[in-house]
Amino acid sequence: MNAYIKSQNQTEETDHPEQTLPHWLTQSWLEPRLVVVTGVAIVLSVISARLHAPDWLVLLMNITSYVAGGLFGAKTALESLRERRIDVDMLMVLAALGAALIGQWHEGAILLFLFSLSNVLQEYAIGRSRQAIKSLMKLYPEEARVRRGSTIEVIPATQIQIGEVVLIEPGERIPVDGTVRQGRSAIDESSITGESMPVEKIPGDHVFAGTLNQQGVLDVEATQAASNTTLARIIKLVEDAQDTKAPTERFLERFEQVYATFIIGAVLLFILVPPLLGMVDNFEAHFYLAMVLMTVASPCALVISTPAAFISAIAAAARAGVLFKGGAYIEQMAAIKAITFDKTGTLTEGKPEVTDVISCCELGENELLTVAATVEVRSEHPLAKAVVHEAEHRGLVVGEVQDFEAVTGMGVVSKVDGRVVRLGSIKYLQERNPMPPQLNEAFGKLEAQGKTVIGVVREGQCDDCGACDYGRRDCDWMGIIAMADQLRPEAKSVIAGLKQAGIEQVAMLTGDNPRVAHTIAHELGIDRVYAGLLPEDKVRILKQIQDETGPVAMVGDGVNDAPALATAAVGVAMGAAGTDVALETADVVLMGDKLELIAYAIKLSKKARRVVWQNIIFSIAVIIMLIAGALFVSLPLPLGVLGHEGSTVIVVLNGLIALLLWPELIRRRTGRIHI
Repeated sequence: MNAYIKSQNQTEETDHPEQTLPHWLTQSWLEPRLVVVTGVAIVLSVISARLHAPDWLVLLMNITSYVAGGLFGAKTALESLRERRIDVDMLMVLAALGAALIGQWHEGAILLFLFSLSNVLQEYAIGRSRQAIKSLMKLYPEEARVRRGSTIEVIPATQIQIGEVVLIEPGERIPVDGTVRQGRSAIDESSITGESMPVEKIPGDHVFAGTLNQQGVLDVEATQAASNTTLARIIKLVEDAQDTKAPTERFLERFEQVYATFIIGAVLLFILVPPLLGMVDNFEAHFYLAMVLMTVASPCALVISTPAAFISAIAAAARAGVLFKGGAYIEQMAAIKAITFDKTGTLTEGKPEVTDVISCCELGENELLTVAATVEVRSEHPLAKAVVHEAEHRGLVVGEVQDFEAVTGMGVVSKVDGRVVRLGSIKYLQERNPMPPQLNEAFGKLEAQGKTVIGVVREGQCDDCGACDYGRRDCDWMGIIAMADQLRPEAKSVIAGLKQAGIEQVAMLTGDNPRVAHTIAHELGIDRVYAGLLPEDKVRILKQIQDETGPVAMVGDGVNDAPALATAAVGVAMGAAGTDVALETADVVLMGDKLELIAYAIKLSKKARRVVWQNIIFSIAVIIMLIAGALFVSLPLPLGVLGHEGSTVIVVLNGLIALLLWPELIRRRTGRIHI
């Protein structure tokens, strides 16, 4: 069992000891075969004894069973001793040697056989969890067709260079992260995001290595080396996560060392004290009982109860598009009392759309929108893109802009057709040109609806304008444009579900204006709103909420919210496929752009915690029952070993079936994520 615990800490580095040995000398290859040798040697020993074979032959079979069954247990025990630790492998080896000392060779051999068999079964079960991640490596195609000049060359996928164009035929997997340069197709991205529906891709869209091209022919320009694709980083993150110990696991490992030392000391006292006090008539039977007690009191199942559950949970989550960076974050996620959300791109789509165009005086909507789109056409800001998209949707012709100047956080100044145009926040524009009453009234109504409003002012706009009824000729306001970032359709139901799942408080932290934030919060059923925040303000408020409620999870985009994600008990980055900062900053990464994954992550964490406690309680109960059986009903050593090792296998299977295999079976039958 402890061999498995040690294997958790070993990475896949090239200097791993096993990688310097031939395959047939590695533990993973040898141990199952040695279990068979042990079993055969035990059977031959029993048959030889019954047939009155020479004593040397019986002894040879017994020694063979001990060497084959105890080789790796003894190796692990000696390694632990060199590190000044005592573990359960030491208890098993000592019990087997003790049985041999009093002539109970068969009993000791059966102990080693069942102990080794248990280790093999554990490794197989845990290997199934790890294989769920390793299988992602099979998504990489071995070769790729690359356009080089006028020819197409077939090369190993690992040799693709950044900037090279790869030809992807229908039915092929994409070998690298890249950008579509030519062609249209539907891509199955379920291996990255967990999204079951194909995603349409056109020139300019990003694609991921390991995803499946379903329809058209694509030319994809590589943007990452094969070793640094999103899929490669996911595999590395999950492998690291499965090797990261949770607090409960670390406690149980420390407990194992103390407990094993205590058991050896207690057994020594049990062997020596009663005979010295004249309380033992048959020392051999008394010594045999001591070996049984040392075996059944071993905490194998208890120690493995936590990693068995968390490794299965991490693998199941990865298949659903959720990356936990370790069992510690599963434990913390299960304990959170409050969740805080960023607004833009988390509770909303992150893609604002123009909802209202209100022009001033005699000006038409389209003229206002044309000027605004001309100013914004080169900007990458989401609001600018919304204005340009609306103009294109209306079929308007965008003109040429001159002398473009950005006013950080406020707006822009430029020249269109030789006239100065200012576009930006209402506050910024009103510093120079107070807004006309009719626009001011409309602005108030739009903002009350939770919309973001920008204004447009053009030099000389009001010259000779006779439409104003308040006598001004110099206001220069062209009008206002309102935009709304659409709420995610599932946001309201997800937040309601979080509260039903036991989350005491849901809060929103945003840099947007308070009126917009409160409107959205009211619609979604969010308890507390903090608006107009800078990144450092979010950190301060997160600490305040954690002081009031306990552990808090922060859900954001992984870039602007990096300080808050780092401050929260659990930082969750949403929609993070391909985002380097999100993969590095957050504790939990939602690869798909789906809010439901947050509820899934919380429910999975709570289920994993329940499985851990089921395993712990079951393990302790079995130890108590086996000790009672040894003391009061003369439990024989083979049955004690069977109960001890059986409980170890059961806790591993409990985690594997409850958290990975059963949910995966339901997912394959229904097409939906199940917990």
